[in-house]
Amino acid sequence: MIIAKSPRLLTRLMPRITWNLDTGQRTVYLTFDDGPTPDITPWVLDKLRLYNAKATFFALGRNVDHNPGIFQQILDEGHAAGNHTYSHLKGWGCSNKTYFEDIELANRLLKSKLFRPPYGRIKPSQVTELQKHYRIIMWSVLSIDYNRRISGDRCVKNVMENVRPGSIIVFHDSAKARKNLYHALPVVLEKLAEEGFEMDKIE
Repeated sequence: MIIAKSPRLLTRLMPRITWNLDTGQRTVYLTFDDGPTPDITPWVLDKLRLYNAKATFFALGRNVDHNPGIFQQILDEGHAAGNHTYSHLKGWGCSNKTYFEDIELANRLLKSKLFRPPYGRIKPSQVTELQKHYRIIMWSVLSIDYNRRISGDRCVKNVMENVRPGSIIVFHDSAKARKNLYHALPVVLEKLAEEGFEMDKIE
């Protein structure tokens, strides 16, 4: 079972990782994983621009390799980039050496101090090493847009029923998430704006 809101117990067990960014302001942080993807990422950028929203794109190095122009567009429009590994590796499923080498390969392209582990799966030993070089960013609200067994309306509810000031919200600018993303993101942007939230990037 996938839970849209990060359990409080989990956040307490992993305090060295950033789960939210409550600054006392009515601000939330939209993040997009797994891009940049042709057509999809530019579409996301268009929607964000309509609401003067900034976001953080946790990009895969291999996708930046294939789509450098789209990645540059992300930066040119004032958004932040984060490292999501080069090959979308699960930290639990490979050696630390392989994991760190893949992250470094991505960062030669990304040049970011932000890191998000694919699937949220990372070993304590990996956290210890990566924190020497990166700020590890998880999330407090997961749209679950990548799950084709749920509807776009469910993705909207996943976000809007759990969002709070300081929430880090996850969407995916990927082909797998396209259908739900295209339905949910415009609705979420509109609702967040109506509720007086500022949407900012993570720095």
